[in-house]
Amino acid sequence: MTSSMAKRARLGRLVAARMLASLRASLRRSAIGRWRQVGITPDRLLIAPQDIRTADPTVASDIYAGVFVFSGQIVEVGGRSPFEVPAPSEDWARALHGFGWLRHLRASDSALSRSNGRALVDDWIRASGQLPAIAWRTDVLARRLLSWLSQSPLILEGCDRGFYNRFLRTLVRQVRLLRQTFGDTPDGMPRLAAALALAAAAVSLAGQDRHVKAALKLLDHELERQILADGGHISRNPAAVLDALVDALPIRQAISARGIAPSPVLMGSIDRMIPMLRFFRHAEGSFAHFNGMGVTPRGLVATVLAHDDSFGSAPANASHSGYQRLEAGPALVIADTGAPPPIAVSDNAHAGCLSFEFGSRGNLIVVNCGAPASSRSEWRHAARSTAAHSTLVVENASSARILERPDLARWIGAPIVEGPNPPDVQREDGPHHIVVTARHDGYAGRFGLVHERTLALAFDGQRLDGLDRLLPAPDEVSVGDRRFAVRFHLHPSVRASRALGGEAVLIVCPDSEAWMFTAPGLEIGLEESVFLSGLQGLRRTEQIVLQGHTGEISEIMWRFERQASGRSQARRPPAEETGLF
Repeated sequence: MTSSMAKRARLGRLVAARMLASLRASLRRSAIGRWRQVGITPDRLLIAPQDIRTADPTVASDIYAGVFVFSGQIVEVGGRSPFEVPAPSEDWARALHGFGWLRHLRASDSALSRSNGRALVDDWIRASGQLPAIAWRTDVLARRLLSWLSQSPLILEGCDRGFYNRFLRTLVRQVRLLRQTFGDTPDGMPRLAAALALAAAAVSLAGQDRHVKAALKLLDHELERQILADGGHISRNPAAVLDALVDALPIRQAISARGIAPSPVLMGSIDRMIPMLRFFRHAEGSFAHFNGMGVTPRGLVATVLAHDDSFGSAPANASHSGYQRLEAGPALVIADTGAPPPIAVSDNAHAGCLSFEFGSRGNLIVVNCGAPASSRSEWRHAARSTAAHSTLVVENASSARILERPDLARWIGAPIVEGPNPPDVQREDGPHHIVVTARHDGYAGRFGLVHERTLALAFDGQRLDGLDRLLPAPDEVSVGDRRFAVRFHLHPSVRASRALGGEAVLIVCPDSEAWMFTAPGLEIGLEESVFLSGLQGLRRTEQIVLQGHTGEISEIMWRFERQASGRSQARRPPAEETGLF
């Protein structure tokens, strides 16, 4: 079977599996299946896992006033239950029925917030027979269970016996539903969140001793599958590492509080993931923008890192996750040197192979465009393209093919169905440079080209040299004549201007640190770009662009060099100054 046929077969199996899983889940979510008797209802909660997510007590006032703001959309319920009003989007509905917003009510620490939270939970319980299907999706169900368990002190304090029994009865029924539907949960973070929720329920509810061993074994299985040897997640999304830790850390604590020894798998997964948070983190606090990473919740990152007893440094080579980190002096480069993730977990992955981000002294200079906050954003498709990344693009085509099929989106989203094989990566930490060379074959099938990129960061962090080469694919004798563009998206906080008569670009950071970009023998363009992961949403910025044809040039050399402080314009390097190339 050819590679193309094998990929089509994998896609067909994924579609069939998702459709069948959806059908089975719908049947289980039927009124009879959802609310059939589950045996004896536990009489109490033994423990409430801590919610370590950051909270804003001012949100409690909005919720009390009937104003619900999720995913950038505002809904005023006007005295009605929020579970009765039409949801403006799927993202909004997912947030509403996930109940993560209860933490804001708990943070306000008032009797009014406790009463309001309890009333809203009771509204949901009473409306449960008429709720939309999204409320019963396994990822939403898992998030709701985790939220109800962690916020049970808010919900139950001062309640009457009738509500207490309704709450526990509903909680146990949802746990049973999640157990029944777990096998049909989409792979990746939804499945890991479901395993975490089942583990949390097993150790938190009284009378669940017979389920504890099975739940913890299930969690171990998912952690072993999904958390890679270097601590990354199989989706290759930096945000997934943070999301997994935010739930795993409190569950580890709850397990210990029950007098149960956390498994080596759970402990080892957490110990590997925390250094990976440091790996993806720039000096100014944000995560590198790869494979679906959007806005960085910096307060949450700081909270998670506070659980790191070792205070270890970030690894340099995350080869299992497919990333490299080059750090020298004040400069930092983080590069994507990996293949797309497996198709089943690639719905948010990007075609950014061999892209990089670069910063110095707390300034972000070169970035990728990032990911929009909403999964329904009109920018989502563009953000996933190769052109939205700081790398080389051939014929304005992406190095990976993203399936955009409205007829299939309901079942599988928009996965990457074809892309580069795992790149060949070489790294050398020498006395004068840190050098990483990687090549990918994402353009081999269509254009007969292989892209090779070398990044060389000087030992003092004052210079970053780059070399992009377009080589013939193994079955080709020449590179032919293809258009290419090498793009360097600039962070919106920096200012860029032409220098040296158009032969360079001077980049000035907010603190007046200056860098000069040069590319010998090439015309340097300065074009518009967008940054999609800012706290304020989309922000306009610029990008440096080098363009050409493979028939004329197949090697593109470029350099970022820090300028001496106090200089108002870029200096031309003397002829005797040379970089690595």
